[in-house]
Amino acid sequence: MNRRRDADTDRESTDRPRKGAARGGAGGRGGATFTEGPVLGHILRLAAFMALGSVSMNVARLAEAIYLGVIGTEALAALGFAFPITMTLFAFAGGIGTGASSVIARTVGSGDRRAVARLVTHCQLLVLLVGVAVGVVGTLFAEDVITALGARDEVRAMAIEYMHVYLIGFPLFMLSMVGSTLLRATGSAASPGIVMTAGSILQIAFGPFLIYGWAGFPELGIAGAAWAYVASRVVSIFLYGALLVRAHMTFWSLDQLFASWRAIFHVGLPATASGLIQPVSMLIVTRLLATHGHEVVAGFNVASRVETLVHMIIMAVSSSVGPFVGQNWGARQYERVNEALSLCNRIALVWGVVTFLFLAVAGRYLVALIDDNPTVVEVARMFFWIIPLSIGFMGMMMVASSCFNALGKPMPPLVIATLRTFVVYIPLAIFGSWLWGYVGIFLATAFTNVLLGVTAWQWNRAVVKRERQLAVKYDV
Repeated sequence: MNRRRDADTDRESTDRPRKGAARGGAGGRGGATFTEGPVLGHILRLAAFMALGSVSMNVARLAEAIYLGVIGTEALAALGFAFPITMTLFAFAGGIGTGASSVIARTVGSGDRRAVARLVTHCQLLVLLVGVAVGVVGTLFAEDVITALGARDEVRAMAIEYMHVYLIGFPLFMLSMVGSTLLRATGSAASPGIVMTAGSILQIAFGPFLIYGWAGFPELGIAGAAWAYVASRVVSIFLYGALLVRAHMTFWSLDQLFASWRAIFHVGLPATASGLIQPVSMLIVTRLLATHGHEVVAGFNVASRVETLVHMIIMAVSSSVGPFVGQNWGARQYERVNEALSLCNRIALVWGVVTFLFLAVAGRYLVALIDDNPTVVEVARMFFWIIPLSIGFMGMMMVASSCFNALGKPMPPLVIATLRTFVVYIPLAIFGSWLWGYVGIFLATAFTNVLLGVTAWQWNRAVVKRERQLAVKYDV
């Protein structure tokens, strides 16, 4: 039988659905869990546990801001200058996790359980190596980056102090973050959320002891916040390792190691590049905001944390697209793929409106609880009136990118991210900053979300339709 070799699809056997693959649920030959049953039920279950973990992580970030707000606006500003660097680090974890999840979910759907265990194990080794390398490079250049962002004097010293500790724990965070993605790809909806939540609770609990010096601990200030993060990730790694062993997802052999890495990199490298583009925009935007004062950076940082916490539902829904679409595409359940995409886009738009209404009314009061500096509160108020209404469209863009990656097509998300940042967002942000100050930057963000959200949705719909027709025609 003739088989079409798509140039965008990895050639490795671990990344190619096989004819006659298992289509069943948990009892199927490949252990696929999302190929039967109500689509909405699977989406909501995946999203609920992802939201549990993601919301807990953002609550931890918000608690961190609250703790440091007690120290002063300078500490919050330092956290704001560190944020673009942490976003850059997340891109490496997200990229490799996306690549591995894409391959693993389709392999689960196609029925090869042994290949799944091999990919999971080999991915962990890759993550550890990349995490250590990125942590070392980050430590070497953190000071230069923070200085280039415009941090000065005490704020600069605090941001550097925070990042030097934070980077020690990055390899551990990367392992737990990617591990959660892999567990979801294999069909485990609950476990990743549990691991992420446990780590976040510990980070919140450790924070005051290390920041303020409670119960005889040394008073470490902003460095204590970073040490709380590091300690919590150590515990997360042990929990995640136990779950892997329990799920029989260990493969103690280096056989086909480079084949596994090639399959992961096929999607993972472009996904990492896509992820790195967002931190680049954050670096530039932070530098633009810094020209309006450290208080503006602090206000933006606190508002972003509050807003991210509220719209985490959209991020959880979009993240459910990867494992669901991957398994169902691998099992050739194309109608379920279309139904899931439609549901996720509608949920994103509805929740975007809910986010706007809530933050427009209550957002400024939440920020005032963290830092009552008038400038900080006013910056946050403008942020909440402009950006949240566009979050639903950003969700559509995230859904489309997740779907592309799940299908083994990482280039469209890279193109979308490039267009969003370098063609639309940054030029508009620079122009808006010159014309209307920091408010112009917020307006540029909202307009970009709407434009690229609609563009990504249309592109994704056309590609899914085309690929389905080709898959049926060539029986692949």
